Amino acid sequence: MPEIICVLSELSGKVFRAKKGEEDLKRGDLCIIESELGGDLVVVIDTSSEVCSHLKSARDAVKVIRKATEEDEKKHKWLRKKEKKAFHFCLERINSRNLPMKLVMVRYFFDEKKGIFYYTADGRIDFRELVKDLAKEFKMRIEMRQVGVRDEAKMVGGLGVCGRQLCCFSFMKDFKPVTIQRAKKQKIVINPTKISGLCGRLMCCLAFEEESRGRMYAEEKAEEDK
Repeated sequence: MPEIICVLSELSGKVFRAKKGEEDLKRGDLCIIESELGGDLVVVIDTSSEVCSHLKSARDAVKVIRKATEEDEKKHKWLRKKEKKAFHFCLERINSRNLPMKLVMVRYFFDEKKGIFYYTADGRIDFRELVKDLAKEFKMRIEMRQVGVRDEAKMVGGLGVCGRQLCCFSFMKDFKPVTIQRAKKQKIVINPTKISGLCGRLMCCLAFEEESRGRMYAEEKAEEDK
């Protein structure tokens, strides 16, 4: 089984589990891991804890491509500046063309051949002219990718009512259905301002609470049956 390490993304601030490969890596080392954008710069934060080497972690872990070079670090910073510039340019064109959409984030591929512009909207948007503006300005392939409000929160992050980072931003990999019935089962007062997250949808932790209560009930029942 490959050795699993924990790494922190310089791009998103999230912690990932990664398959180390053959190169010797220690805490504090920078390396490049696989990502949907062709690579992500990360820093090694743990190489030995049981959390890193858990069996499930090995299945979910991404692959370390190689140690990062000084050029990789410079390129990472350069891409972030380019993304910021692209965000402001795209926002200006959206406003100029009066498009009913909200720009969320811009991400460039590590090879600089493609840029993804994430946005939210209530319906379908005819952004063909916008794409022409972006392609002409940045000389690369442009992808407009619509996301939902929960995905927006997952990408941008923030603090929940508990005072901690949003679950979707910090550790959740996918979203589970959350219904008002779950809140009712837990005898929570149905106040939208109290049970809604920053995205405006029901808080994901309502599902966690139900699972925890279910386990507690099962354990108590098992003790009673002994």
